Amino acid sequence: MGEINVVPYIDVMLVLLIIFMITAPLLTQGVKVDLPRAGAEPMDAQRLQPLVLSVDRAGRLYLNMGGDPGVAVDDATIALRATAVLRRNPDVPVLVKADRAVPYGRVVQAMVILQRAGAHKLGFITDPLPPPVQRGS
Repeated sequence: MGEINVVPYIDVMLVLLIIFMITAPLLTQGVKVDLPRAGAEPMDAQRLQPLVLSVDRAGRLYLNMGGDPGVAVDDATIALRATAVLRRNPDVPVLVKADRAVPYGRVVQAMVILQRAGAHKLGFITDPLPPPVQRGS
């Protein structure tokens, strides 16, 4: 018999497909933030993972590096973790992701923490504007 039995390979592929379907939604991490909309151009892809400081609606701070990114941390912990990351690699992009309902003063406080930790340039994460509605002729 000169044929290859592919049934076991199909079984393995189906199991892998199921595993990926289950784990893919779990890979998205972060904090639920209602981002403001802005017409800014998207940033180029970076080779380094950015340091993202999230500020939720209640003004709590979250950092995506050094611990669980889904757990709020205090200002001193943010300063320590950001300082450690930026001392290791000062070229890491630093981004602020703030809910649109957060008072402006709290966002500024978060930016000051990052600046004191060694961040020289900060970026903001926003949602893109919806495409303009085309009117028929």
